[in-house]
Amino acid sequence: MSDIAPDEVRIAAEIERLKADFPKTRELYREVCALLFFRFGVTPTANRLYQLVRRGSMGTPTAVLSEFWAELREKSRVRIEHADLPEELQGAAGELIGALWQRATASAQASLDALREEVEAARQEAEVAVTGLQSDLARTETALEQRTSALLAAQVRIQELEQAQAAAVATREALEGEVERLQQGNRERDTALAQARADFAAELEKQRASAELAETRLQAAEKRALLEIERERTSAARLQRDSEAAAKRAARAEESARAEIQSLQGQLGDLRHQAGVLEGRLEALRATHAAQAKELDAARGKSGSASAQAPVRRAPRRAGRPAEAAAKPLRPARKIATKS
Repeated sequence: MSDIAPDEVRIAAEIERLKADFPKTRELYREVCALLFFRFGVTPTANRLYQLVRRGSMGTPTAVLSEFWAELREKSRVRIEHADLPEELQGAAGELIGALWQRATASAQASLDALREEVEAARQEAEVAVTGLQSDLARTETALEQRTSALLAAQVRIQELEQAQAAAVATREALEGEVERLQQGNRERDTALAQARADFAAELEKQRASAELAETRLQAAEKRALLEIERERTSAARLQRDSEAAAKRAARAEESARAEIQSLQGQLGDLRHQAGVLEGRLEALRATHAAQAKELDAARGKSGSASAQAPVRRAPRRAGRPAEAAAKPLRPARKIATKS
């Protein structure tokens, strides 16, 4: 694994460098073939080339590989060209050297095949070892991931616990400060309570003295009030007696007024009857006076101018009598009006 993996890494690095130097696909495949065969001793194949280069189609590495092998065979031929040797000797020498080259090539190829087999066996063993190591690595990575996850979870838990501890410390400090403040407040309240108790005792003593004084004043006020009530009761009794006497007097006055009213109502009825009679008489007198006036006017029309004075002198006397007669009945009416 330690021998192959670095070769793979170097091959990949060299191919990346060749990709930058040879942008054309065929030239790149030809250079990769030469790199694998001559530098790293790896027999190139079409699949291997395509896996390394990853350009073009599968036909491109196949064609380039055929050209590479043809060029390599052409270069492996040995030609003996010398002006001093005969042509037959040149051919025989060339064939001999070619045969030797072929034998050497075959021997080298056999050695190379044996080396390849050994390398392949070592590779397979390495692959098996790599597979086992990869399994171990996978298990190790899984365990490492689990341990990493557990470690991360533990770290997160530790951070949470640290944060919770910091919060608890802050809370504890705040609570201690609050307890100290409450204790200070309790001490201040105890002091204020003691002072309030002292003030309350003093105030209670003052209130007690004031209450005793007020009780004394209240008793005196009750005595005065009882005296006032007794006086008021006496005055009320006197007023009640006066009221009853006034009521009796009012009742007697009401009875007297009622009797007087009834008497006056009787007199008023009589007076109204007399007034009706007098009104009838007045109407009769008015009718008589009207008839006499008509007669007087008729008499005045018949009398002459010579005898006019005498009837005129008598006429007032005649007219005066009915007037006096009418005036006499009117006097009772004036009396009635005056009484009413």
